[in-house]
Amino acid sequence: MPLVKTAEIVSPGTGIAAFNVITLEHAEAIIAGAEETGRPVICQISENAVRFHHGRLAPIAAATRALAESSSARVALHLDHVTDEALLRQAADHGFGSVMYDGSRHDYAENVRRTAEAAAWARSQGLWLEAELGEIGGKDGAHAPGVRTDPGEAARFTAETAVDALAVAVGSSHAMTERTAELDHDLIRRLRDALPVPLVLHGSSGVPDGELRRAVAAGMVKINIGTALNKAFTGAVAEHLPSRVDPRAYLAPARDAMAATVAHLLRVVSG
Repeated sequence: MPLVKTAEIVSPGTGIAAFNVITLEHAEAIIAGAEETGRPVICQISENAVRFHHGRLAPIAAATRALAESSSARVALHLDHVTDEALLRQAADHGFGSVMYDGSRHDYAENVRRTAEAAAWARSQGLWLEAELGEIGGKDGAHAPGVRTDPGEAARFTAETAVDALAVAVGSSHAMTERTAELDHDLIRRLRDALPVPLVLHGSSGVPDGELRRAVAAGMVKINIGTALNKAFTGAVAEHLPSRVDPRAYLAPARDAMAATVAHLLRVVSG
């Protein structure tokens, strides 16, 4: 099936899971999980993943796109946490339906200026643009523990930038390996009521199933998941690696473990 546009499968009132692609096995597992459940899915490639592939976006994007197009699942391709404007502008050439431009390391005014420019460019290319509001530097940005998004400021930011979706801080944080996060569901509802665009939850690997279901019911739409796949992958490799020479002996169960995680979380998020 041809790639679908992100905008076609992101719909307020329902949840859509977006999983991070690092290796070919990640992409295969994500799409296998989508096929098993019959749910649409977003495969997202981050700037960090591009850096891991020696700064080359084209090979991992082409592989993910080829897998999607040979699948029966509805798959969208998303470029995530982009800070490099040159990388941002590659999205239109590689099948991406959306980009998350991350200006959260800048102060409010500079974030607005840069994000508005990114959103205008994305619209000119027929792409959907996600952004993040925050003034805390580093990878976590607005998703560092303890940070919360103010609904009034978020509404102002959304109006000034004309973005299509906003990542908000409601109690999750990146790279959590234990599912112990407790979300502020009242804040999610207030953000849903204040903003005209879908809400995005980053750091969802650390959020228990029940909390994810409640978050979607309260108004969260796009649910980003990365570490949960890496945890499944690494656990399976560790179990099967001893005395193995052929990498297929441990990559196959690692891929299967990720696919099972994807299928489970797709059912949690999308009902």
